[in-house]
Amino acid sequence: MSQVETADAVDEAGAAAEVREPGPLWTLGLFRSELTITFRRWRTLALLGVLAAVPVLIGIAIRIETSDGGPVGNGGGEGPAFITQITNNGLFLVFAALAATLPVFLPMAIGVIAGDAIAGESNSGTLRYLLVAPAGRSRLLLAKYATACAFCLVATLVVALSALVVGSMLFPLGDVTTISGTQISFADGLMRAALIAAVVAASLTGIAALGLFISTLTSSGIAAMATTVGLLITVQILDTIPQLHGIQPYLFPHYWLSFADLMREPLHWDEVLRNLGLQGVYAAVFGSAAWARFTAKDITA
Repeated sequence: MSQVETADAVDEAGAAAEVREPGPLWTLGLFRSELTITFRRWRTLALLGVLAAVPVLIGIAIRIETSDGGPVGNGGGEGPAFITQITNNGLFLVFAALAATLPVFLPMAIGVIAGDAIAGESNSGTLRYLLVAPAGRSRLLLAKYATACAFCLVATLVVALSALVVGSMLFPLGDVTTISGTQISFADGLMRAALIAAVVAASLTGIAALGLFISTLTSSGIAAMATTVGLLITVQILDTIPQLHGIQPYLFPHYWLSFADLMREPLHWDEVLRNLGLQGVYAAVFGSAAWARFTAKDITA
């Protein structure tokens, strides 16, 4: 082979290497593609529709219950007891709706999306074709997890915005009385609501990583989704058994409702930070497990 032919071969190999090594912009394009596909699915839209309906049902139920001037709930100021404040200020419907959906509805929706991320592609026969493109398994997995986290944020915002609209239509708005008994302005209350929505979305990143890991273990999307939701229910039950108090602080849903501390004056961050740290640990552990499994998996479909 002549020197010219050798140089041409080297140039062709270099060009091929450039194709096989996609840059950051290509990775962002992969994430954008995954995001578009996920949010165009009827299943995703149906899940968001159900989540948006929860604040509507809560608001209408409270409006009907208090139409005769009677009280609602049993007081206390935290978690579901935010409901007792809704008739005085519709902004509290945001907090009550997030508290009502966080234990079950939101994580179940995340479990469906994350559980289907890899297993659904394998079941439909598209996973192998995705890997034929210059994506790389690590980049594809990262794009899938980023999409699941984006869904965490969107789902939380859907609940919060639906509750804000319904609360403003059915109940008065004004200055907000915190759990500590002090008053803050409505603008400050809106900022607290945005902060709480962000914390709730971050609280779901642990279950998203767990669902993604389970999705790499099977080729059945339905099995992955069912397993993720089943584990969620099991862990929720374990978190309510008093005899297991020793392990409960390490269960991912244990501090989910700690966002109520952000409605105190001043803000109480201790349990909120524990919650965020715990979700980070779950995301790191199960994200690494998903990467280890997916990069070594024999893709046949």
